[in-house]
Amino acid sequence: MSACEEVKVHKPEEKSEQIESHPDIDGGWGWMICLASFMAHVLLMGSHMALGILYVEWLEEFNESRGLTAWVGSLTIGITLIVGPIIGLFVGTCGCRKTTIIGGLLTALGWVISAYATNVYYLFISFGLTAGIGSGMAYLPAIVMVGQYFKKRRALAQGLSTTGTGFGTFIMTLLLKYLCTEYGWRNAMLIHGAVNLNLCVCGALMRPPPSSSSIQIENQSQPECAETLQKEISTSDLVAHAIDIDGIEEHETSKDEETKSLSLGEVSELQEAENKDRVKREVIFKERYPLRILKTLSQLANILKKSFWKWYSSYFGTAALFSNKVFICFVFWALCAYCSFVIPFIHLPEIVKLYGFEEKDNKVPLTSIIAILHIFGKIFLGLISDLPFINAWNVFLVANLIMCICVFILPLMHTFTGMATVCAIIGFSSGYFSVMPVVTEDLVGLSNLANAYGIIISANGISALLGPPFAGWIYDVTGKYDYSFYFCGLIYVIGIGFLLLKPCLQKQNDTENKSKQATEALHVHHDE
Repeated sequence: MSACEEVKVHKPEEKSEQIESHPDIDGGWGWMICLASFMAHVLLMGSHMALGILYVEWLEEFNESRGLTAWVGSLTIGITLIVGPIIGLFVGTCGCRKTTIIGGLLTALGWVISAYATNVYYLFISFGLTAGIGSGMAYLPAIVMVGQYFKKRRALAQGLSTTGTGFGTFIMTLLLKYLCTEYGWRNAMLIHGAVNLNLCVCGALMRPPPSSSSIQIENQSQPECAETLQKEISTSDLVAHAIDIDGIEEHETSKDEETKSLSLGEVSELQEAENKDRVKREVIFKERYPLRILKTLSQLANILKKSFWKWYSSYFGTAALFSNKVFICFVFWALCAYCSFVIPFIHLPEIVKLYGFEEKDNKVPLTSIIAILHIFGKIFLGLISDLPFINAWNVFLVANLIMCICVFILPLMHTFTGMATVCAIIGFSSGYFSVMPVVTEDLVGLSNLANAYGIIISANGISALLGPPFAGWIYDVTGKYDYSFYFCGLIYVIGIGFLLLKPCLQKQNDTENKSKQATEALHVHHDE
């Protein structure tokens, strides 16, 4: 083995250390990834939370019931979250960059074709399904890429990127309100579809992390060897180049002499032979072309098969995850709770209109107030949860209790100032989303965090899908939104009830684990 070959041997521990010390990890291009994720949250989740503006326009345009019309926004939000585990298959096969770009194109297409809607059912397909799937394809990579580029500063990077939801809700609400007022809702959707093409730019920024390229590590670890090889290659290239030039000149000279000496008949024979060879090569190519297609399809099928089983095992192969009773209660909480966060964004703009608030009072929409306080709530509750003497679960539980109380109080407010105050508290307490990954990790462990969080997001998607239409249906029956919020608050109470079961179930799990360990210890002792 030569000295150059010896340099190429690396231990796995050394390679992982070199990857973590790469300037793009926890810095460098990683901050561009964080920016791309932030902008994706602004464009996607911000637009979703501003759909209440369009909901009012659709009610006036199509004259359908509130329950039916609310399905449009619910489908978009719900499908975005529900398809998360399925989009993981595309991420594993195509990578984050291609998945995000395709998702951006599909999202923009959904907004554009929805501008030509003739009824609500058209919007179910064009906006709910098309834009929902596109949003899901762009949303998941925005979260995954930040985790790939940040190790030590992962919590900070994820926190900064997800604040794009709050900023986006504030910006997109004002933007859609202005566009609908000036140009009408159809032109507003066309313009917003063009704005969503910026998701393709976000995807273009998501280049694969340094860990996927071993070439950079090799080049950094063997500079001396590279210089030696470069010198040898450059010297040999010069010699070979000189020889090639002499050979080419001799060949051209002899070729000219042969061409002059050939007769016209011999030239035609040579051309005919060349034509036969060309035809023969074309026939061979046509015969082998189907085989090449079959080979390519076979390779693609193998890649898809491996990606599918990897995806399946990651979400459904973890038996310990579903045997965790506390985690199951956490999933039921997610099914009950998220609708309380989504319903105000869909129905508040119409409630303000029904209450007849003056234009001067409604300069800052209530949904924008929720969005602004949501940003501060995320940052504050995240900082509080990181303190060593504070239990993250208690912070999470208290924030949920406060938000639940506000859902019951909101219908009692009949002034814009009162509603704005309650919405501000809802926005701040909803900052518990920044604590959710920490709480989930405490429940299932770090190894199961990604799988568990994907299931929680899907449960949130189901809640977002069913909540707003049901609230609209209650209004159609009762003629008031008050009962919608009361019923929503009742569902939220049930969800919090599942959270309160944690101490009892935790003790039961600990007792079962201790008994299992004791049984295993007895078996080991008996075998000895």
